[in-house]
Amino acid sequence: MFNIKIKRINNLAKLPEYAHDGDAGMDLFSIEEKVIDPGGVALIHTGIKIELPEKTEAQIRPRSGLALKNSITVLNTPGTIDEGYRGEIGVILINHGKESFKVEKHMKVAQMVIKPVLKVKILEVDELSDTQRAEGGFGSTGVK
Repeated sequence: MFNIKIKRINNLAKLPEYAHDGDAGMDLFSIEEKVIDPGGVALIHTGIKIELPEKTEAQIRPRSGLALKNSITVLNTPGTIDEGYRGEIGVILINHGKESFKVEKHMKVAQMVIKPVLKVKILEVDELSDTQRAEGGFGSTGVK
């Protein structure tokens, strides 16, 4: 298990937490109230900063319940927090619904998943190896 250092920068901040053993994502909590109108976008503050272990990233992902019940999701999903970032974690939410949505203080607004990062060396080549799939994409396998 890895350790992640977290600094509260606001007295209202709640530390991220796993809801259940075995969960991949930790819940992130809002420190503010904000209304997001239909089609609107808002930056939601969490009041925390993190220090990630080397060769990891944090991915900010939507919560399925907010998406299904309220049409609220993370706009740039997954949002990426690089290991060297030391600013406040913010969550960009978008309202795809037909009604305004109120974010409340201490509401679970997203989840954070910590993932390993592989560094690669770029090799420019004239040809790539052949595969059975080749250039098939964008629905090339059908829907049934």
